[in-house]
Amino acid sequence: MPSPSKRPTPPSGEGFPSGSVLSFLADRNQVDFELDFFGRILAGNPDFHEVLRAQASNLTTKGRLHDGLTIDKKLVSARPDDPTAHYNLACRYALLKQPDLALVTLRRAVELGYRDFRYMEEDRDLESIRKDPRFRQLVKEYRRKK
Repeated sequence: MPSPSKRPTPPSGEGFPSGSVLSFLADRNQVDFELDFFGRILAGNPDFHEVLRAQASNLTTKGRLHDGLTIDKKLVSARPDDPTAHYNLACRYALLKQPDLALVTLRRAVELGYRDFRYMEEDRDLESIRKDPRFRQLVKEYRRKK
């Protein structure tokens, strides 16, 4: 997460809303806005799980996979029984081309109760492991138990 001093700040001036402030806001896309907004929330409340989840997703969208990975690891550490936290961590590992970690973490997500196999089979984040026989075995094994 960028330090507060490196965050872009809107031009100051009297008469809000001024054209320069509106221009600044118009040049930012939704993900950039959310990264800044959630970053400010996390600065005051670093363990806000829902915001951490959203921030990790936005960081990944921006291609900042290692930053997203750091947040996902923090979430799994704080919420070790949360299947969605494990699933998201598995996705980050898969995006980073770390298949062994992705598959171990995905298995843990399923063991904890993650059961959206249809989504799992279509999730582009898992593309790098989908053809791995361990992935197919995992889905097959747990679909039977469903």
